Amino acid sequence: MEILISFALASTVILIIPGPTIILVISQAVAHGRKSVVPLAAGVLLGDFTAMTLSILGLGAIMAASALLFATFKWIGAVYLIYLGIKQWRSDPRNSIAANKPLTTSKRSLFKSSFIVTALNPKSIAFFVAFLPQFIDPLQPAVPQLVLLGVTFLVLAVINAAVYALFAGQLGEHMQRPKIRKWFNRCGGSALIGAGIFTAGMQRSA
Repeated sequence: MEILISFALASTVILIIPGPTIILVISQAVAHGRKSVVPLAAGVLLGDFTAMTLSILGLGAIMAASALLFATFKWIGAVYLIYLGIKQWRSDPRNSIAANKPLTTSKRSLFKSSFIVTALNPKSIAFFVAFLPQFIDPLQPAVPQLVLLGVTFLVLAVINAAVYALFAGQLGEHMQRPKIRKWFNRCGGSALIGAGIFTAGMQRSA
């Protein structure tokens, strides 16, 4: 129980710090409102689950050792973030939702964007390789511990993403003036482009 509590606290601190995924969630939620919370959080859940599974299966260790594989994941993620940023920068605020309007961007599109950004973050895949083993008791069976720690992390990740999206969505729905929404769309687009550039500059851990 002490190890689980320590893991939960460490995970919470790591998750709260905004990275590319949270920047995406905030920008999309501001643009599309509270109705985007569920698909965005679901995408984060499946993305983290995918990254964690790939790490456990050994891809994380391979990625930590292979410059080519790390760079491949890094550039795919970076280009996709920049694409989303440009798309949001150019979006027409008059097409954004209001509290009483339907979701203009499909839930599938929102889900896909948060999933891809989360799952293809090479640091996330390599992170689980280095992070999870620190909380494994070598005297106990490893698989049940991995499952418990993995589920704990995923629950915390979904809650974190949902809270960010909910507050950002509420903020977006209270901004009805097109000029203000256009300014926020451009801020969000710039943040996504910046996250893409940051991702492109990632280096492998030695």
